[in-house]
Formats: sequence, C-alpha cells, structure tokens
Amino acid sequence: MGGAVKPNHTLLTLSVKQEKGIRRQKILAGIKTNKLLYLMIFPGVLYFLIFKYLPMAGLIIAFQDYQPYLGILDSPWVGLKHFIRLFTEPTFFMLLNNTLILFALNIIIFFPLPIILSLMLNEVKNKYFKSGIQTLIYIPHFMSWVIIVSITYVFLNVDGGVINELLATMGLDKISFLTSPDWTRTVYISQIIWKELGWSTIIYLAAITAVDTQLYEAAEMDGAGILRKTWHVTLPAIRPVIITLLILKIGSTLDLGFEHMYLLLNSLNRSVAEIFDTYIYTAGLKNGQLSFSTAVGLFKGIVGLILVILANKLAKKFGEDGVY
Repeated sequence: MGGAVKPNHTLLTLSVKQEKGIRRQKILAGIKTNKLLYLMIFPGVLYFLIFKYLPMAGLIIAFQDYQPYLGILDSPWVGLKHFIRLFTEPTFFMLLNNTLILFALNIIIFFPLPIILSLMLNEVKNKYFKSGIQTLIYIPHFMSWVIIVSITYVFLNVDGGVINELLATMGLDKISFLTSPDWTRTVYISQIIWKELGWSTIIYLAAITAVDTQLYEAAEMDGAGILRKTWHVTLPAIRPVIITLLILKIGSTLDLGFEHMYLLLNSLNRSVAEIFDTYIYTAGLKNGQLSFSTAVGLFKGIVGLILVILANKLAKKFGEDGVY
C-alpha cells in the first residue's frame, strides 16, 4: 500500500520566498520606471501623513481628562465620560437639528445648482463670453469668509445697509436679516451659493468635455433638441461624477465649516445658527476643555465615515461605481 505523498516543506518555503522576491522586484522595477510620477505625488502623500494621519493619534485624549502639563501618557483615563456628556446635554439635539437642516439646504438647494450652471455654460458657443462668465463666477471662491460676510453686512445691515435703505425709501419696514432667526438660514445658503457656485462647476464642466461628441450628433440626427440632448446624453454621461461628489458631500453632513457659521453667529440667532463646529470652539476650545472638544470632533468624524460607507453601498446597489 502506497502512503500519501508528504509535501516537501523546504521546497514549499523556498517557492514562497521566491514568489515574494519576484513580487518585490516587480514593485521596485515599477517604482524605478515611474519614479517621476512617484516623485510628483510624494508632496501630497507627505501632506496627508503629517497633517491628516499623524494627528489622529491625538484622538486618544477624547477618552482622557487631558491636562497639557501632564501630557497624553500621564493624563487620567475617563472612558466615555465626554461622549456621555455630549449626548446628555440639552443642547445636543439643538446642535443636531441645526446641523442637519443646514446640510439639507446644502444638498437640496446648492448641490444641483453647479450641475445646472455647468450644463448652461456648456451650451454657450462664444468662447470669449463663456470664459468671461466663468472668470466672474470663479472670483468669489478666492475671497475669505470674512470678506463674504463683511460684504453681506454692508448690504443687509439694519443701520445703513443697502437693502434696508432701499426698503425704507419704498416705505417698507426694515428687516433684521443678520440677527433674525427666520433669515439666518436663508443668508447662510445664499452666501454659499455666491461664493462656491462657480468654482463647483469646474469638475462638472471637465466631465462634460469628456462626453463623446458622436452621441450628440446621433441625438441631433434623431431630432433631439438641446433639452433632450442634455437629459439623454449629457446627464447620463456625467452621472458617475455626480454620484461620487454626492457621496463625498454626504460624508461632510456634520462638518459645515467653522469660520462661516462663526461669523454669522450672534446672541439673537444662536438657536438656529449654533452647530457642532461652533460648539466645539465655544464650549470646548474657548474654555480649555480639550478632551471634550476632541470627543465632539471624533463623533463628527465617525458619523461622516458611516454615512460615506452607507452612501457608497447604496450607490453600488443601484449599479454605480461609488467612491471605492
């Protein structure tokens, strides 16, 4: 009776080592062949390592009662104390409500506008007029939020504001745009549209230029007009880009930006303008509660990560590529 052939472990180990060696040589050869490309992306990789990944080690203080003079290693552990405080404070649901409403305004009102504007610009045939319009709508993006809010103040201020003075000359009552809770969200989304609308069209315009022109020619032969070509050719072609940007936008649900809202925030509109970003500053950093502010930031990051994963899975379920 012949026994079962036992594998030669020495040969098996050598073959595995050889495969690893061959794989390593291929990787090194690929790096050597594309060394200029790797050199080009090195500053970007270094930036993310230094400013994005290394600071994540500091998230440990969210579970500590961090004292700067003791340092991270010697600060006492408190577990989930700061998270429990966040979820049990009366302001939590106000912050969550305000943040979600402002995010909904971003998605419902602002997100479709760059798509519509890029589709309109794509139909402009005069290149000089088109480039002129693009330059004008790009300019606000390069202004800081301080300048944007200051210009808004000049127009909407009750005392001497251009709009309110115009209302007064027409015999109408002045409106407290900057302090009234009823107007705060309208002012917020209007400023975002003014500042970011033009810049947000760049990616969509780049995607539109990649659409095969033969599709437009075929649609014209079938008698399709501008609207039908847009609906049946352009939009389906740029749909992957739209889905990807939407997923990334959903990931920033709780991250609306500190500077903008902090400049709009005042004691009269706090009930609708206070969000997690401003709360971290006022209740955390301003009072020296570093561990608590880190816990709030970690909560925001976890929620954003979960939403990105869910949105990506949903996109794949409907046949889209998603982000990853």
